[in-house]
Amino acid sequence: MRRATAARAMGLGIGALFVVAPVGVTPRGCGDLSGGRLCVAGPIGGAGGFTTRYVQHTGRPDLTVRLGYQRKDDRITAFPGWFGTRRTRHGVAELSGTLTTMPGECVRGLLDDRQGRTFITEWYCS
Repeated sequence: MRRATAARAMGLGIGALFVVAPVGVTPRGCGDLSGGRLCVAGPIGGAGGFTTRYVQHTGRPDLTVRLGYQRKDDRITAFPGWFGTRRTRHGVAELSGTLTTMPGECVRGLLDDRQGRTFITEWYCS
């Protein structure tokens, strides 16, 4: 009985990752840019994989972007960290890395469009 409940809960949790947010609502950890949406995701409060992902609006030409993150806690906002540079393919660029975060820390995604402009998401906190 407990296994079935645990399996059901896991299925619901995984399914929630694929739910599309209603139009006009920016998901937690994301930021809407004029050319698309930038998001950061990962586990706050321990070590784990973080991903910064940029999805362009339909019809935009592919471009090269640098993707990364920035961290803050109640004392300091850290310098940006970069996962690397990637060219969008079919409008999507995504890079990942492992970070160790503390409970109460916040992370936000960064995108550098290689024209001297840096874009950010909202802070993603525990």
